[in-house]
Amino acid sequence: MSIPVTPATCDVDISLLVEASRSRLRIPRRYRGPVPTIAWRLSLALAMVLAAALIVYVGRAGYHDSAGRPVSWLTAFYYSVVTLTTIGYGDVVPVSDRARLVNCLIITPLRLGFLFLLVGTTLRALTERTRAEWREQNWRRKVRGHALVIGYGTKGRAAVGTLLLHGYHARDIVVVDCDAKQVEDANRAGLVGVVGDGTRRAVLERAEIGKAAQILVTSGRDDTAVLVVLTARRLNPTALITASVNQTENGPLLREGGAAVVITSSETAGGLVGESAVNPTVGTVIEKMISGSLDLRVVERRPTATEVGQVPQQVRESVVSVVRGGTAVPYDDPALGPIRSDDQLVVVRSGPAVPAAAVNGNGGRRFRRPKFVGSDGEE
Repeated sequence: MSIPVTPATCDVDISLLVEASRSRLRIPRRYRGPVPTIAWRLSLALAMVLAAALIVYVGRAGYHDSAGRPVSWLTAFYYSVVTLTTIGYGDVVPVSDRARLVNCLIITPLRLGFLFLLVGTTLRALTERTRAEWREQNWRRKVRGHALVIGYGTKGRAAVGTLLLHGYHARDIVVVDCDAKQVEDANRAGLVGVVGDGTRRAVLERAEIGKAAQILVTSGRDDTAVLVVLTARRLNPTALITASVNQTENGPLLREGGAAVVITSSETAGGLVGESAVNPTVGTVIEKMISGSLDLRVVERRPTATEVGQVPQQVRESVVSVVRGGTAVPYDDPALGPIRSDDQLVVVRSGPAVPAAAVNGNGGRRFRRPKFVGSDGEE
């Protein structure tokens, strides 16, 4: 089913707006197509029939055929088919105590299993909604401190890739997008997704925005980004909000709305292109660092006890900037002075990505790893 949204965020048929208040939470799960599912069920049913036929044939001396013929393999197969399907013509019956005991302890459970297998598809259809609601409740109970990405287009996918590169687990990332196909792609990547308009309060609450530690606004339009930031800040006063805009003049609006970091995507890309024209190698290195193809990271961390009181040049790692009082100061600024305990160091680091919890120095309390699987859930 297509999920409608308001025209401010997506181009959709106006006739779909009658359901604009609805959204869906999609939890990633292992999906098996109809053909493999049917083939698996038929194979299991045939295996049950063959197992029952083998049991009857081995104990054929305890069975009587009303036709007066000895119980052959064909007769045993015939008996297992009519017995497991509960038809039971009565022309082949167990007569010995051993054969009757085997029927009670083995054939009857096989019959029940065969019946459950045949009606399994129907039972699954009847219980799918209940299972989806249970999985969603289980997810809501466990999730906290997650990263919420609003907009799963080109920028959103790149943002998610960077989070994963820095040690985030896919289960710690929730995606909101008005395009159901985009959310399906997120599910295939192991992400939880919500189909709906990211400017709507109900949609963001469905994504548990109140429990999020980071909110990344990567919508394609600046007006949408402003609305999303305003709504997100109202629903979560403490989360770190990072937003992307296309035009520089819209940056102050996002900062006033509550975004801590605003990236001007078009001008940043243009600046990188210009830098590459003047210094090709520099542009290549920066692009590879951002894409993760270069084993070099720029991370923000707290200074260690031994680094407090030192100047940035004395730190073992290459310090690019020192964040003091919320302001980034160049490492070689004469007015910077020694490193303080409440500073944040922006350093260049080689080697594998460091988990986000370690980078932020929170001892791993920030990102809990909920374990869940599930399927679509609808309101």
